[in-house]
Amino acid sequence: MPESKFSKPTDSAEEIKLESALIYADWRQGAAYAGGRAGFEVATVFVGNGAAIEISGKSEKGKTLGKIKGAMEANRYIGFFDIPGDVDPGDQISFEAKLSANNVNGESGAIPVYPAPVVTNMKWSAREARRGDVLKLTADVDKVPGGTEALVTIFEYDRDGAHDKIAEIPAAIKDMKLDVEWEYEYHEDVDELPTEREMREYGRSYNPPEYFFAVKIGEAEYGTKQESGLLLFKDWIEVELFDDKGRPVSDTDYILRLPDGAEIRGRLDAGGKARVEDVPPGKFKIVFPNWEE
Repeated sequence: MPESKFSKPTDSAEEIKLESALIYADWRQGAAYAGGRAGFEVATVFVGNGAAIEISGKSEKGKTLGKIKGAMEANRYIGFFDIPGDVDPGDQISFEAKLSANNVNGESGAIPVYPAPVVTNMKWSAREARRGDVLKLTADVDKVPGGTEALVTIFEYDRDGAHDKIAEIPAAIKDMKLDVEWEYEYHEDVDELPTEREMREYGRSYNPPEYFFAVKIGEAEYGTKQESGLLLFKDWIEVELFDDKGRPVSDTDYILRLPDGAEIRGRLDAGGKARVEDVPPGKFKIVFPNWEE
């Protein structure tokens, strides 16, 4: 990056010419995978918004990645190259960035190309989760070196396809395995849970929260079609009843109306308490038919 020195008097207007320059041209990942994508970034200084840039990619063994044309925005350009599926394993790829109108160009370093990862056998350690449960997420990962970084993303499943991102967990592949733990949290997102009125008026069915996870290696993501299977969330409800003097109301009946339309009937204990396990989350209603107050 060029240095700018100013030695003119400060009591008069002077014109200074600022030279455009390249700060860096680099890959956004440490390796690429055949058939996948590789992200790159170019940063400059004193280059105006909209300045034309051309990026040419190639491999060490002569494989062409093609050319990308774009425009700089805030002295930065981010893009991706599609890596051909027939690039030889172990080949190295690099790119050259040119801003001809600004007389700026530069080359990136090289990163290796590996065969496309094969991710299979994605599993949850359980089919149902409750608040505070620690779940293990596993997958078999082939054709990547040990220590390769991965990112596990947990989504809340949406029947319309607008899955909500719940958590991201960094991971590393070891002995061709991916293995991470996640403590389940319920995020109180009940958009997909119809109310009793909606079910009655519109015939909507109850849809409890369900989750799946995906694995990202480089720019390739696996598991987006719910290959992990869906994890079902089950909740619990604690009931405690007091009279207007703060005394527990013992041994009285209750009716619990659940979000899916089901009813559970029970009786409070001597301390005026009850706990109901394995209920679907969402809005519920409780009635004490024999307690008029």
